[in-house]
Amino acid sequence: MAQLERELGEKLFDRTERQVRLTAAGQAFLPHARAALQAAATGRDAVSALRGVLAGHLAIGTVPAPPATLLDRLGHFRRRHPRVRFTVRTGDPEQLVQQVVAGDLDTALIGTAGPRLPAGPAGQRLPATLAAREFGHEPLVIAVAAGHPLAAGADAALSDLHEQPLVTLTPGTGLRAALEHACAEAGLTPDVRAETDDLALLAELVEHGFGIALMPRSAARRLGPRLVALPLRHPTLGRPLTLIWRRDHITAQARAFLETEPPATPAP
Repeated sequence: MAQLERELGEKLFDRTERQVRLTAAGQAFLPHARAALQAAATGRDAVSALRGVLAGHLAIGTVPAPPATLLDRLGHFRRRHPRVRFTVRTGDPEQLVQQVVAGDLDTALIGTAGPRLPAGPAGQRLPATLAAREFGHEPLVIAVAAGHPLAAGADAALSDLHEQPLVTLTPGTGLRAALEHACAEAGLTPDVRAETDDLALLAELVEHGFGIALMPRSAARRLGPRLVALPLRHPTLGRPLTLIWRRDHITAQARAFLETEPPATPAP
């Protein structure tokens, strides 16, 4: 450290008998030191990859309550590349897109409001710097509390939402956009009584009788043990899922994840 200070011509630390603190020069140098360490780690990972050993870090984003297919793929990736560390973050589509664009996430699974690519969150176009691939299509269901009058039925129609109090996610989410788009197509005005940015809390609001909700089927089953999930008979709705990543910068970890296909489930 003393040699580095001599090369820089500045003291990086104020040293006293009781503590060591960064000087102004030290504060200015700190982010560059961190970047250099990160670059060195990335370089080591690249050399390891040449030997067929993938290491390092994969930062992936996902919609709340991700489908089991994503977890299956992550599990298969981990078994193939046990030295890779994971960070998994959840967020709404706009947040995830911004984090991928900024390089804070290597890739992300987002819900989109329409079936065509490269449609982005809430029907917006994805930035040109991002690449996208369809990941799947998860059915949406009407989730009601166990004692709700609709709970006795085998399924539900979108028209059943008429004059029903609704709970939903906040604007900017794919689920909110899907609800508003479907209601507009059907000539319905949704009576939103409560909204939240937390899908787990959304399930609890339904359970406690705040209203009914349009939810991904997997989320209704996983997050709401006391919910009744009613398939939609007309019209059928789904949550298109899309993997996104940066075109101009894709890490070896992200590339390997995107190329990973979980083993097929054997037929019963």
